[in-house]
Order: sequence, then structure tokens, then C-alpha cells
Amino acid sequence: MKNEILFKLTYGMYAIGVKDDNKASACIVNTVTQVSNSPNMVAVSMSHRNYSNECIAKNGIFTVSVLSEDTSGAVIGALGFTSGRNTDKLANVRHKILAEGVPVVKENICCWFLCKVVSKAETPTHTIFIAEIIAGSDEARGAPMTYDYYHRVIKGKAPKNAPTYQEQKPEKDSNDGESWICTVCGYIYNDPDVSFESLPDDWVCPICGAPKSAFKRI
Repeated sequence: MKNEILFKLTYGMYAIGVKDDNKASACIVNTVTQVSNSPNMVAVSMSHRNYSNECIAKNGIFTVSVLSEDTSGAVIGALGFTSGRNTDKLANVRHKILAEGVPVVKENICCWFLCKVVSKAETPTHTIFIAEIIAGSDEARGAPMTYDYYHRVIKGKAPKNAPTYQEQKPEKDSNDGESWICTVCGYIYNDPDVSFESLPDDWVCPICGAPKSAFKRI
């Protein structure tokens, strides 16, 4: 079977809010699933390499912010392509901190949940956290962003820690030789009207915020 077949499974886009001893942080996942409604419980899959995994395992609590189609790709890049271990990922992202110390993203989200871990299961690469929803939004707004929308409309890529990650193999096109790829998130710049070289020095990747110097020619 080709791994690409698994792309036909449906996914959403979620910001998982966590805390450590000193600060709040967040990451992006596409694997949040409701597993029960009495009580309301969800399952979240997260790579062992994610700093957020460590925070959830230690504190047993996290939030889920359901991203909408109006959530900026820059927000996904800020939370999804860097580590919160030594970086304040929320510095430029609108959010609030709950009384429990975990953040909720406020960048055009549909709704949010506060979750308490009740059990977990380990795979060779990921931890599946099972958690009870103990608080959350009273109303939902906007259309939730699907993983398909993220790829097809925003042109975003999957980070290496995502379970859906596949190594990117850029395809040749009519603009061959003028395409540049972000070495951080895989975003490809190939505007036929504005050359990469003519972009200002302070231009950054629209997906992950990486500087112009992080791009290489395809």
C-alpha cells in the first residue's frame, strides 16, 4: 500500500495549549478525536519528540483550540514548526491564559476545550492521550479548518513530527529554476511576477515565519 492512501482519512487542525514550570506554550496537531460523550472525552496523538508531549505527561492537563478557516497560516507556522522548549511560541499569537495556567488561542478559532488526562497509550513514535473535557466554549463560530483545506488552500506542509508527514519531493513546473523552498516547513515560493531575489530582506515565509535566508533554490 502507498502511504498517500492514508491522506484520505479526515483530519482537522488544532492548537494544543500546554504549560511547564515557567510558561505556557502550544503546538499544532491534526489528530484530535472524540471518543466518548458520557463523559465527553477526546484522544490526542502527539510525537514523543514534541515538547508539548513532555508538558502534558508532567501536568496532565491541556487545551484544544479548534482552528477555523479564518485562522492565519502564520499562526500555524508559529506554533507548528518551532519547539517551545527554548522559544516563546505564543509571543506573537493572541491568546489567553486560563486559571489552570494553560493557554487558549484567540486567533479566529471555532471553539476551545480544557482537557484533563485520564489515561494514555504509547506507540513507537507517539503518545495517545485520552482526556476528559472539563470546560470549554458555549458556542462555536466559523467553519473548522480541515487538514485538506490547510494543504489545498493555505498550501501548508506537515512538520516532521506529524503522523501524516511525508518527505516532500518538489515537482518541476513551467517556472523551473525560479522556485524556492523553505527548508523549515517546505513552503514553495514560485510567484511568476515577483522573483524571489527581489523580495525585501525582511520578508519571511508566510507559513512558518522563517527568514528569507532559510530558503533554497529548487
